[in-house]
Amino acid sequence: MDSQEIRSRKRHRGKGRVTLADVARQAGVAPITVSRALNTPGRVSAEVKERVDAAVEALGYVPNLIAGGLAAAGTRVIPVIVPSLAILTFIEVIDAIQKRLEAAGYQMLLATTDWDLDREASLVDTVLGYSPSGVILTGLRHRPRVISRLRDWGRPVVEIMEVGDDPIDMNVGVDGVALGHAMASHLLEQGYRRIAFVGSHLGHDYRAAQRLEGHQRALEEAGAACGGVLEYHEPASYEVGVRALEDVMAMTPRPDAIHCSNDIVASGVLLAASRQGIRIPEELAVGGYLGLPLAEHLTPKLTTLAVARSEMGTQAAELLLERLSGKTPERPIRDLGFTLVKGGST
Repeated sequence: MDSQEIRSRKRHRGKGRVTLADVARQAGVAPITVSRALNTPGRVSAEVKERVDAAVEALGYVPNLIAGGLAAAGTRVIPVIVPSLAILTFIEVIDAIQKRLEAAGYQMLLATTDWDLDREASLVDTVLGYSPSGVILTGLRHRPRVISRLRDWGRPVVEIMEVGDDPIDMNVGVDGVALGHAMASHLLEQGYRRIAFVGSHLGHDYRAAQRLEGHQRALEEAGAACGGVLEYHEPASYEVGVRALEDVMAMTPRPDAIHCSNDIVASGVLLAASRQGIRIPEELAVGGYLGLPLAEHLTPKLTTLAVARSEMGTQAAELLLERLSGKTPERPIRDLGFTLVKGGST
């Protein structure tokens, strides 16, 4: 893991908001100079701008974009930050969050990071400036300044999609390594021994990389040789699945099964196999992840690992709302688990 992604392991606490005056003292300049450095940097010297930027970073200062008492109380807005809206994984989660928040009188503010942790850090800085009541983030991996800033912020934070034992505040998700292990184990139990993993965007989508880790562990435990790892550097799509099928069928020795990082890629494989007359699972077994409705209508039906995405969104919103009501949730960390849905593709 990148050293900048190593989490500072300490429990959630509030220290009070860092003010512009605090930054001025840290930088050794007047508050008006800090304001100029942040808002009209051309009016200060490069040396002063560097000192102010260093103080902002060291203290975790977030400019207050909301006036007075409203900032202190928090607006009835909840930012939800996700990697992408181009992947179906997040749509049901976001929809459930929005419905639950709106029912409680809050509005969701949606932002995307394009899988970029630096962009996420910038978005967190921006949304905190508008004094939201809480924040929902994707994943457990963030830049250290995001972790420390949100832990010191003192308002509820929920991390979704994956689960771990030391979140910033609260956490709802699933264990990615366990997911990968479960699908590979199922394929092994069905008698397949040359199982390839097909992944997309693994360098950015580290939760898919966690599923690859679980896949490889299962093969090692069974003494089975890895059938290869096919990685495609664009986001998951049906087209990636089509290319993966072509690449797998050209391999020597050819895998007898492929474990796709999600149902979108797996669906592309099955659709291409149908067009090409490749028999599934006799010539090639296919497994996926997500439990998308489309998987039930393919021929053959896709074997997949289903995750309760709507329930994840609902529980994330409810944890946040419970904290906002002054209560302490009994289970601030929730592993929703998954279900193996057996289809004809394996």
